[in-house]
Amino acid sequence: MISKNRFKRNLQVFQSCDKEYKDSSVVIFSSPMDATCSFRPGTRFAGPAIRQDSIGMEWYSPYFNMDLKDYGTCDIGDLDLPMGDVEKDLKEISRVTSLILKDGKKTMMIGGEHLVTLGTIREYVKKYKDLNIIHFDAHTDLREEFLGRELSHATVLRKCYDLLDGGTIYQFGIRSGDRSEFEWAKTHIHQHLFDTEGLDEAIEALKDKPVYITIDLDVLDPSVFPGTGTPEAGGITFKELEAAILKMRKLNNIVGADMVELSPDYDTSHVSTQVACKVLRELVLLLHSHDNN
Repeated sequence: MISKNRFKRNLQVFQSCDKEYKDSSVVIFSSPMDATCSFRPGTRFAGPAIRQDSIGMEWYSPYFNMDLKDYGTCDIGDLDLPMGDVEKDLKEISRVTSLILKDGKKTMMIGGEHLVTLGTIREYVKKYKDLNIIHFDAHTDLREEFLGRELSHATVLRKCYDLLDGGTIYQFGIRSGDRSEFEWAKTHIHQHLFDTEGLDEAIEALKDKPVYITIDLDVLDPSVFPGTGTPEAGGITFKELEAAILKMRKLNNIVGADMVELSPDYDTSHVSTQVACKVLRELVLLLHSHDNN
């Protein structure tokens, strides 16, 4: 049992997620890491930007008919990561994830670049031996190495796959990657290109299995979400992503989630940050959707 003082509430929290750690079943934290970004950096600033802008968003979701303030969610803020040291960054993300999981809580991580997902998955596979991942993204992220680095935002899902024991990955919205990644995916994972078609079948297959959800916000079209490091034309709409999140209520064992790749400074209108706020609200409520079952 973790001491109730292990994690204190962050001074500035996401919306109304200000419950004490001991009273929370979902714990939000952000991982300010963008060490391997290959185009435009800046995702390290996502957590504070989201918290600041969440004041302009209602805590009630008419999509879920659920209210953030009715549930136990603790926001412990940005992790203190050693800037530029990728392996130490991932180890710290794993350490914090491990502590939260040992207390029987779920993590809701804000990126950071997508490589931060590897830090959480390293711990989730220890607790859930048949873990599966549902992945929304514009990019495959299935390279073995990228620009000479094995640990990269472009290799993260491949590294996660290598850790899975009995589970697999379902990808949606994919529209960019090296030819070799698409070929590899055909025989190793379930990859759905361009949109969210096939999600119903994935949910049916994974209904009672442990599922971790990772959403790279560049799955959205740049006309909806320009504030990201690697915008990719041809993405889905917010309504399509919202519909996908609502469908995932049918999953009975969602164990954790993350949302990554907001670079707030590339959209000075703050629209991208508001989109991220709303996606985060829906993901937190999704994690709570079976609390009373």
